[in-house]
Order: sequence, then structure tokens, then C-alpha cells
Amino acid sequence: MLEIDLLLLFMIASAIIAVQVKDLLSSVIAVGAVGIGLSMSFLIMKAPDLAIMQLVVEVLSLIILIRATIRKDLPFSASGRWAFNTFSMILFLAVFLVFAYFSFSDMHRFGAPLMKVSQEYLGEAMAKTGAHNVIAAITLKYRSIDTLGEVAALFAAVVGVLAIARKVSRPGGIRK
Repeated sequence: MLEIDLLLLFMIASAIIAVQVKDLLSSVIAVGAVGIGLSMSFLIMKAPDLAIMQLVVEVLSLIILIRATIRKDLPFSASGRWAFNTFSMILFLAVFLVFAYFSFSDMHRFGAPLMKVSQEYLGEAMAKTGAHNVIAAITLKYRSIDTLGEVAALFAAVVGVLAIARKVSRPGGIRK
């Protein structure tokens, strides 16, 4: 698949940029580009649940990292590289929109079953589980471990954001 190969090249280039760039904020943005590329590759490989999970965790971790680095590193005002930063942002946005277009144009019609397994789930879920709701039967019976892992990762991401973003220090600690 050409899309996956291009996304892998994009993620490798973003990772190299993240390691080689001098300022922290540009490095954080490059690491975010790697995560967004991974989320888009999950979407291309027909794993929307993983894509959504990766996107949520990536956005939350970017918020944390940008908050941690914004006070220490301001490349726009310190180095005068506004032209390079603007060009980089426009280039990234163009690449993102091209990949999004190809990803969304390749999607199936909403509600159409993609695989034979989904037909089995829809046809036999209520009889095998005894549930009155097909979605609840699939989520709790067939995909329970996956759902538990997603909930645990979301909980860990929210706790991480709250722990870093809080303003009140611990008792006896130094307050900034």
C-alpha cells in the first residue's frame, strides 16, 4: 500500500527532525507529527478504534509537552524564524489534508459491513449473549479486553494531564 509507505516515510522524517532540531517546541511538534501519522496509518489499515485512541492520547500528550516547553523555548520571538515556521506549518497542513482526503475517499459507506466477522456478530450476538442491545453485546462479550485496555489508557492519560496541569502543590512542597 503506497499510503502506508508514504506515512512511514513521513513518520521517519518527523522523528529525525525531532531529534535534530535545536529548540524544544519544534521537537515537540515533530513528535506530535509522528503520532498523528501513526493515527492516520491506523485509519488507513481499517482500525478506527485504534486511530481514535492514538489521536486522543497524542493530543493530550502534546498539550502536556507544549505546556512544559512553552516557557523555556520560544522560537518565534527568539530566533526570528517566522518564515520557516510558517512554511513548515503550511506544508504539514497540506500533507495532512492530502492524506485525509485519500483516507476518507477510501472509506466504505456508513453502516456497510466490512468483513464477514461483522456479519456474524450482528447475526448471532443477541442469541449467543442473551443481550437486548447488539452494541452492548459486542462491546462486553467479544471485545471486552480491548475495551478495558482503551478505558485504562484514557484514564491514565487524563490522570497524567491532571497531575501535570494542576496549580496547587503538595503539602510542604514549593509552590511556583
